[in-house]
Formats: sequence, C-alpha cells, structure tokens
Amino acid sequence: MRAVLYARYSSDRQRETSIDDQLRAGRTLIAREGWHLAGEWGDEEISGSTPVALRPGGKALLAAALASRFDVLVLEGLDRLSREVGEQESIVKRLEHRGIRIVGTADGYDSEARGRKVMRIARGLVNELYLDDLREKTHRGLAGQFDRGFHVGGVCFGYRSEPVDGADGRRLVVDEAEASVVRDIFEAYAAGDSARAICHRLNAAGIPSPRGGTWAVSALVGDRARGAGLLNNQLYAGRLIWNRRQWLKDPDSGKRRYVERPREEWQVRDVPELRIVPADLWASVRARDRRFGVQGKGAKMRTLFAGLLRCSCCGGPMTAIDARRYGCNVHQDRGPAVCANRDAFRRRDVDQALLGLVREQLLAPEMLAQLQASVRAGLRAATAQASRAGKASAARQAELEGEISHLVDAVAQIGLSEALKARLAAAEAELAQLQAPPPETIDVERAASMALAAYRRRLLDLQAALERESDRERTRELLAEIVGPVLLRRDDAGDWAQMEEPAQRVALAGSASGNGCGGRI
Repeated sequence: MRAVLYARYSSDRQRETSIDDQLRAGRTLIAREGWHLAGEWGDEEISGSTPVALRPGGKALLAAALASRFDVLVLEGLDRLSREVGEQESIVKRLEHRGIRIVGTADGYDSEARGRKVMRIARGLVNELYLDDLREKTHRGLAGQFDRGFHVGGVCFGYRSEPVDGADGRRLVVDEAEASVVRDIFEAYAAGDSARAICHRLNAAGIPSPRGGTWAVSALVGDRARGAGLLNNQLYAGRLIWNRRQWLKDPDSGKRRYVERPREEWQVRDVPELRIVPADLWASVRARDRRFGVQGKGAKMRTLFAGLLRCSCCGGPMTAIDARRYGCNVHQDRGPAVCANRDAFRRRDVDQALLGLVREQLLAPEMLAQLQASVRAGLRAATAQASRAGKASAARQAELEGEISHLVDAVAQIGLSEALKARLAAAEAELAQLQAPPPETIDVERAASMALAAYRRRLLDLQAALERESDRERTRELLAEIVGPVLLRRDDAGDWAQMEEPAQRVALAGSASGNGCGGRI
C-alpha cells in the first residue's frame, strides 16, 4: 500500500514544528501498518478555509491523487484538509471515489470504518463552527479595545503604534517625519498638481511609500466612496472610523475582498490629537475633487494582450497609454526615477506580431491533427448514440403498433369510450412522431474536413475572432498559455517581442519613438 502524508497549520501561534509534528505522527502510523511512504506535502500559514486546490501542497496532493500515485492519505485530522463542511465533503468524496483510503492520526477518522459519514459530517460541522466562533471572538475583542480607547487595526502612513503604559493595549501617535510628507501631498494636490506628478516627485526624492516601495497614483487617489487612498483618509482630518468594512472570502477563488458594513455598524470617534491636515487644507482637497471629479476604479483591460506585456527594463506591465501605443505603466505611473523606459510601441505592430505567432502555433500540424481527431471522435460518438436511439425507436414503434392493435380490438368489442379514445390518440401520435424520417448518415471524414476548413478561415482574421468572444478574460488566459509573458524590447536591430517559454523573439513591424531605459540598448 502506497501512503502519503499531508500536514497544514494556519495561525501564528503555531510554527514550522507543527508541520514536523504532524508528519512525525503520520510516519509512525505508516510504519506500524507496514505501508510504503510515497510522498509528503505540507502547507504553512494557510487557513483551513482556503480551498485545497489553491494551496501549493494541497494542489500537489490532488494532482498525485488524480494520477493514482497513492492508495492511502494520512493526516492529523480532516480539519487539516478543510474547516468548511462543503469543501471537506467535496475533497473527501473525490478521494474516496478514486479508492483512496483516508486515515486521521488524531481524530480517528478512517474511510473504511462504519459510520464514517456521520463522523465526517459531525467533525466538519464542529470545524466550521470553530472558524465562525473564532471570527466572532476576535471581532468582539477588537470592539472592546476600541471602546476602551485603544487602537485596533492597521497603521496608516503618518502614524505609528505604541504600547500604552500600564494597560493591555496600543495607541496611535503622529509620526512627524511622515506627517510632513502627508501635508506636502495635500498642499500640492490642492494647488492643482496631478496625483501622477506628485508620485513622480516623491519617487525622485527617494521617499518610501506607505508599503516601503515606490509611490503609485492609486496610493493617493484610491476610491473616495470607500475612503481608500491617502487623499481620502479621514484620520488625517482627525476623524477615526473603525468597523467600516470586513474581509469576506470568495468560496470559489479563495481570495479575500473588502465588503462595506452597514453604516449603522461603523464606530466613529473624533481624535483631534491625531489631526495632520488642517481643516482648510482638507476642505480645499475636497473642493477640487468636487470640481474635477474623482478617479474611480481603474479601467477594465480592453486589449487582447493586456496583462501579458512586460517592460524589458523594470519588468512592470506594458499597457495601452493611448489608442495607438503601448508604454511602461511603471514609468507613466511612478516616474522616471523608478523606470527610465520611455519607449512606446505601436499597438498595431505588437498585436499583429503576437497574433501571427499564435496563428502559427494554432496551425501547427500536430494541432490540426488533434482538431480533426477530436471532431472524428465526437461525430463517431454522436453516430453511435443515434444508432442506439434508432434501435430503441424501432423497438418502441413495435410496442406501439401492438398496443394500437389491441386498442382497436377493444373498441370493436365494447365501443369507443373516452378513455380508449384518448389512449388511442396518444399512441397514434407517438407512433407518427417515431416514424419521422431518420436523420441523414453523417460522413465523418467529410465533416472533419469541413471543420478544419472553418477553423482555417477563422484563423485568417484571428484578431476579429478573438475580439468577438464575450468572455475576454478567458480569451486572455488562453493567449497566456500560448505566448506567456512577453517582453517588449528595443535595441539597435529594431523592436522585438521576446518570449521566455519557448525562448524566442518576434520582430515588430515599423519603429516607435523613445530611447529605451534612458538610452539605446
């Protein structure tokens, strides 16, 4: 019997040794049972509410299960797989369906034991309730600390958190060095400077951003409706808001996102001692926002290769800087102090070069052979199904003809009642429907040739075919699988689109303005 181990821990109260302890217990059980240890996987500091398929170790475990590389899964308990009932049931059923035995070293679960379903559901419910209880207790504790006047939550730019003497809590205090930067930003914005120009100056001066990196426009403007962004943070005006939003996890993607709480749940406190921006300056910034509008969420990616193009200097994204050109987003957003690449590439040249590469791969002989094989297999399956349906139809017709004959005899003997009339009409209608001419026999080879011809015609105008697709995100995923990340590079020989896997580069037609990373390469 081939056995594998899986371990996981999630909180900062546990350490890497927790993984080692779980694996050690599993190895002991495997040795005692005389099984062969075929593999070990672990996930550190990953919540039990994160889907198994989105964890590095969990993904490897599922891949090995699909490949039938082991017979027994040993873990500390089912909560190591998931703390959510739905996710746990899905994973366990998939594994057990493939004949994989699941054994818990601590919770006593064994998929070969009687009553395992009841035990699994009971433990899954307990695990999920544990998560809910932990979440509620954590929030209740934070609310109590806020009511007692302590600081809870993160620390934003311009402040630092300090422990309160003689109390179990922390407080915010103004960081004068960062506060000076905040006031400079507000003054420049109120004077009419753009957020982009302000970011360029901050990066040129070497002033670190709130996260320690470089400044971006989104860090300043954010989203006014959500109070996100430095220019919208009411704490700078001496107004502290807590419990405004909460984290919720998408059950499909496993990603967390902010969700606004109802306004009546917000807790607001005036904190004049934490004011950094004077009232008149705060009002000037708000007046400018009302006068010119506030930048909302970023525009959706509209170009086919959005998210795939990278700058050859800084590795940042190359985006559509206008209707005709691609340029480095880092250079545009953060300034030449962060990336000096001023090169711009014609969108038409880049798109046509990459579409040509995609078309070439889609027309490769092995791809065409695979397409025809898929069409043939599908048509043969449809033909076989139609044949089975035809035989069933013939058998049913014989049954109906016999039934109609019996009904006619009954009418001759006892007369036409309403029940006999209705049944006779229904049988005759069903027989007439089954006696319709059968569909023409499919010529599999001819249909495969026609499908290949249609495929070639569509590839002639690949860009139009891709842009007609309603699911643009899925289209980008497919393009990413073919071309992967693409560096746009300029050197003395011309402009190039360079791919890493497979390593190759494609020349771009024409030329563009710019001098590459501050000079010719």
